[in-house]
Amino acid sequence: MSRAARLRLLAFGALGVAALLVWAYTGLPHFGQPHHPYGDRAVHAALARRTANVVSAVNFDQRAFDTMGEESILFGAVLGTVVLLRQTRDEREAPPRPALVRPAVRRYALRLLPVTLVAGLYIVAHGQLSPGGGFQGGVVVATGLHLLYIAVDYRALEKIRPRGPYELADAVGEGAYLVVGLAGFVAAGSFLANALPYGTFNSIASGGSVPLLNAAVGMEVASAVVVLLACFLDQAVEIARRPAGPGAGRRRPAPGDNGK
Repeated sequence: MSRAARLRLLAFGALGVAALLVWAYTGLPHFGQPHHPYGDRAVHAALARRTANVVSAVNFDQRAFDTMGEESILFGAVLGTVVLLRQTRDEREAPPRPALVRPAVRRYALRLLPVTLVAGLYIVAHGQLSPGGGFQGGVVVATGLHLLYIAVDYRALEKIRPRGPYELADAVGEGAYLVVGLAGFVAAGSFLANALPYGTFNSIASGGSVPLLNAAVGMEVASAVVVLLACFLDQAVEIARRPAGPGAGRRRPAPGDNGK
């Protein structure tokens, strides 16, 4: 196909998309009006299932199947990263250089590490009650662990985040979501149906299956982010090419390498 034909095809497709967008926008309710059909239904459904956080009710109850797709995308991304960044035959592990960390950075990072982990776990556990949830809390927990990399060095980080257990936890979190969904199918005849007791409104044990799905996502997201960062840090810090000739065998420098 010639360049002119490709441009005509692109223009035709762009005009079609633009026409569909204009058609969709003309059907939207006017800005600022008090009537919100989707919002009213979402709030009503959340209150009926005794879930104080409407966003979590949408994510893990009303649209739980969509959330499973989002979680699966992250799981697939981690799986692909692990496969692509695995150590090859012409690579070897080189011991990282000792880090030079300023005392002030070390002091404050070590103090913030437990606080960050507790905050992340709190966000996951209270996802059905307040803003946050498994996705947000999982990221906080995973990045909080890496404060040890900032405060000490790479070797200290490796001791608290061996990749094997986190890869297993990533798979368990993904599988737990499916198990809860299948339990809803067995109990109520619909996959991911909220068939558990709804509990007391505005308490930890409320929302039926929402807290379980939220916890499964929190485990999967936290473990996935840890594994992703571990793969990239290994490549930047530890992996070096095997000697292939004169002058070879030296550790491959990482961008901005300061010994970490």
